Amino acid sequence: MAKVSISQAWDESRAVLARDSKLFAAVALALLVLPGLAVNVLLPEAAGLGTSATILWTVVLIVGFLITFVGQLSIVRLAMGPHVTVGEAIRHAASRVLPFLGAFLLWAAPLVVIASVAFQTVRANPAQPPLAASLVMLAVAIVGIFLAVRLLLLSAVSSAEHVGPLTILRRSWDLTAGNWWRLFGFVIVFLIGGIALIWATTAVVGLVARLTIGEISRGSVAGLIVILIVQTVTAAVYALMFVMQARIYVQLAGGGEPQASVPRSGI
Repeated sequence: MAKVSISQAWDESRAVLARDSKLFAAVALALLVLPGLAVNVLLPEAAGLGTSATILWTVVLIVGFLITFVGQLSIVRLAMGPHVTVGEAIRHAASRVLPFLGAFLLWAAPLVVIASVAFQTVRANPAQPPLAASLVMLAVAIVGIFLAVRLLLLSAVSSAEHVGPLTILRRSWDLTAGNWWRLFGFVIVFLIGGIALIWATTAVVGLVARLTIGEISRGSVAGLIVILIVQTVTAAVYALMFVMQARIYVQLAGGGEPQASVPRSGI
C-alpha cells in the first residue's frame, strides 16, 4: 500500500506547470474560462420549471459541464506525460469523458437524490424540521466527504487507463487506500486557499470596477470584466488541482517522474 507524498506531488506540479505553462493556459482558457463565462453571461434569470426556456438552458448547462470535464481530462493528460500537444490532449480527453462522467454519476447521483429528498422535507417545515430528514442530510454530507476523498483520482484514472466507469471507481478506491487523511488534509487546505483567493479577487476586482467603470449589473461592462477576471482565477485554481491529482496518481500508480521535454504548441 503506497503512501502518498503531497510535497512531492506539489514539487512535480510546479515543475510541470513551469515547463508547459502555455499549453495549460490554452486549455484552461478554451475549456474552463470560456464555458464559465458563457454560462454566466448568457444564462437568463430563472424561469418556471418545465418552460421551453428552462429546458433549453438546462441543455446549455449540461453542454457547459461536458466541456469543462473535457478540459479537466485534458489538463490531467498534459500533466501526466508522456508529452503531447494540446490537440492530442483534447482529443484524448474527448474519448474518455463519457467513462469519467459515468463513474462520477455512479457515486454522486445517489447522494444528490437522497439529499434533495431530505432537503425538501426539511424545507417544508423549516421551523420544526423532521429529525430523520436532518440526520439523513448530515449522514449524506459525511458519506459524501469520505467518498470524495477516496475517489479523488477519478479523472486521473479515467485519463490514464482505458477502462469503464465501475473499474475507474475501483481503481481510485484502491489507489487512495491508506491515504485518506493525507488526501483529506490536502483537499481541505487547497479548498481554503482556493476559496480565499477567489473571494479576495472578486472583492478587489468588484471594488476597482465600481470606482473606475461604474455599477456592476447584469450585462454591464463592469459586470463582464468582473466575471472574466474571476472566471480566469477560478480556472487557474481548478487547473492546479487537476495537475496535483495527475501527479498524485502517477506517484501512487508507480508512473515515475514528470518528463522533461520541450513544449509543443501544436493544436
